[in-house]
Amino acid sequence: MTLLFGKKVCDRLIGRCVRRLNLFSTPSPSNWTKVVSDAEKIVGYPTSFMSLRCLLSDELSNVALHVRKLVGTRHPLINTARGFVFDNKNNLQMRGLVVLLISKAAGPSLAADAPLEQDMVSGIYPSQRNLAEITELIHSAFLVHRGIVNLKDWTTSDGPLNDMQFGNKMAVLSGDFLLANACTGLAQLNNTKVVELISSAIGDLVQGIYYENNRAGEEINITDDVLIGAWQDHTFLSHGALLAKSCQAAMELAHHEMRSQALAFQYGKHLSLGHKLNSDVQAFVKENTCDRTSFNFNSAPVILHQQFVGREQWICEINKAKSSHHDAGYSELWRIVKSGKGVDSAIDLCHYHGNKALEAIKCFPPSEARSALENIATAVTNL
Repeated sequence: MTLLFGKKVCDRLIGRCVRRLNLFSTPSPSNWTKVVSDAEKIVGYPTSFMSLRCLLSDELSNVALHVRKLVGTRHPLINTARGFVFDNKNNLQMRGLVVLLISKAAGPSLAADAPLEQDMVSGIYPSQRNLAEITELIHSAFLVHRGIVNLKDWTTSDGPLNDMQFGNKMAVLSGDFLLANACTGLAQLNNTKVVELISSAIGDLVQGIYYENNRAGEEINITDDVLIGAWQDHTFLSHGALLAKSCQAAMELAHHEMRSQALAFQYGKHLSLGHKLNSDVQAFVKENTCDRTSFNFNSAPVILHQQFVGREQWICEINKAKSSHHDAGYSELWRIVKSGKGVDSAIDLCHYHGNKALEAIKCFPPSEARSALENIATAVTNL
């Protein structure tokens, strides 16, 4: 599925003057925790503990005992485990919450059997709640797998080699366990289309992460000549497909027509892209100067900057930075990108996706759930 913009939109974003879209109907919430807390109350219970049933099972408890052996090491699996408990604004349980909210906002379908409505809790079918948990398990599994260390790049400063090897084994085992539980739950939904949607989302995740890993690098190198449309395609695979297709699957479980399914998909897609753009821009808008040495060369502001100045000029800027001291080169490139048009364009693109997410749910009847979805889209794309 292509995410390339039409000519008018591209002209707005890449042209000399970028007009900022302003379709937000509500003020931007300043307290992210309150936005999430209010949303959780609407759907009936805190989604932060949705995966707890699986995480407390006997099988994974045994794995957890082994993972504890990594405490004190520098293996990234430890930070991932901490993130399951608390991860500030980038709440790891947001995908499941969005699936529940969009299920409640859409309500029961006219095509649904009346007896099925008796099984609804807080306006949500049990199958939709199961789907929200499955979505979280898949996301968690890939987070754990991403913590696997490439031992080819291992150095003694990363910790003892035995710790890294053991941590990798635990990351593979834990991630596979979560993914297996998700697949079992998916089969129990007894809906072929939903199985196809979520299975394809898993495939998208693998493809997107593979692409990211091939382009990742800490050194100052000349990056691929990627346009922003292609960046969005790749970002959708690794960051948006799971949420977008889970939102669509929630509509399918309630027997909603294709139009509602398509709009739910669009909400999930644009929310995810807006969130990623927000994340990419942070390295250039925060006051913390340490971000100057940690920004991603494949992030949206850098790619947009390259589009503005041209490929030849960008290569010259990189070569000049490489001739400097390592940290000084990073700081110089950071300054160049920050002072250019790429950052402002990325911010405008972030707002664009936020507005498109809001447009997608306007067809749902006014309700607390729809308002919560609007607040989330506003907060996620607020810069």
